[in-house]
Amino acid sequence: MTAQLSLIDVTKMFGDVTAVNTVSLDVRQGEFLTLLGPSGSGKTTTLNMIAGFEIPSSGQILLKDRDITTVAPNNRGIGMVFQNYALFPHMTVFDNIAFPLRMRKIRRREIVERTRQVLELVELPGFEKRYPKQLSGGQQQRIALARALVFRPEILLMDEPLGALDKKLRDHMKLEIKHLQESLNITVIYVTHDQEEALTMSDRIAIMNGGRIIQLDGPTELYETPANLFVADFIGESNFLEGRIAGMKEDRVCIETKYGLDVWVDSRPGMQDAEEVTVAVRPEKIQAFPEEAEFQEEMINRFSGRIEEVIYVGEANVYRVSLLPDLVLKIKVQSGGAVRRHRKGDRVIVGWKVSHGLALK
Repeated sequence: MTAQLSLIDVTKMFGDVTAVNTVSLDVRQGEFLTLLGPSGSGKTTTLNMIAGFEIPSSGQILLKDRDITTVAPNNRGIGMVFQNYALFPHMTVFDNIAFPLRMRKIRRREIVERTRQVLELVELPGFEKRYPKQLSGGQQQRIALARALVFRPEILLMDEPLGALDKKLRDHMKLEIKHLQESLNITVIYVTHDQEEALTMSDRIAIMNGGRIIQLDGPTELYETPANLFVADFIGESNFLEGRIAGMKEDRVCIETKYGLDVWVDSRPGMQDAEEVTVAVRPEKIQAFPEEAEFQEEMINRFSGRIEEVIYVGEANVYRVSLLPDLVLKIKVQSGGAVRRHRKGDRVIVGWKVSHGLALK
């Protein structure tokens, strides 16, 4: 599929600091792409270069076949929703939304009609005469979105737009934004440090760290098959077991952990004997059984332990299981049904399938 937007070896320097380091990226028409990473990873600087608020130190930015690397923001045809919404407090909702149209010298009649349309779109009809201070946080967010959509941009950029909202409203708005993006078939590039937002909303996610894209993939691929330890640690939760490769058998590899436990994982390309690796296992992939339980052949990673702590989080029970004095695993088990609930102090066997552990570096 032809890229709508392309970044080619884009680098941004601030003095001696490299904020973005040779980033290359193709964004498809109608795609919801998220730049995800910790503070200082380069995601907002990358977004600002796409918007035109920052000029790359080197590299190119192409909108279809047009080089927009040094084009002014107002000539790019790209919309932007900021973290603090950036609404003009002295203007009514109508004037806030109409502002980008007036800058483009659109006729009054069309301004009125387009403003009415986008207010319907964000489900705030009749709010034209209100001022930003008369709106809730969620309503301000919708008006900022309406203002960005009113001039019908080819691409919409969003810089942590839900950060100021409470969790319940944030959960609601992220679905609203996703549904709106799908219905309009508009391309969205979204910046956040919230992994749950990224997993819920995105078609693809670019994990950034140190100014580089570490992995670019769909939400499922990122979660199930992270490229390295950084991604596994940043996306979701994992238990980490350090060790080295001690042997290979067909398509399986034995990892001798520093705790003296042998853990089996699926073989991956490039693995070498005696290589130091870390096994990552998601808490929900591990099961806890009574000591007398019988096991299927595929559950070859099995270890005896003791429940040190039980944490009830509504939809799940979280167990901290001590296998050794210096080794505690975190396990998450869905609540309800016929699932047995263990208690603090219970002796258990914990286990997971070979395919549920990953050897990473």
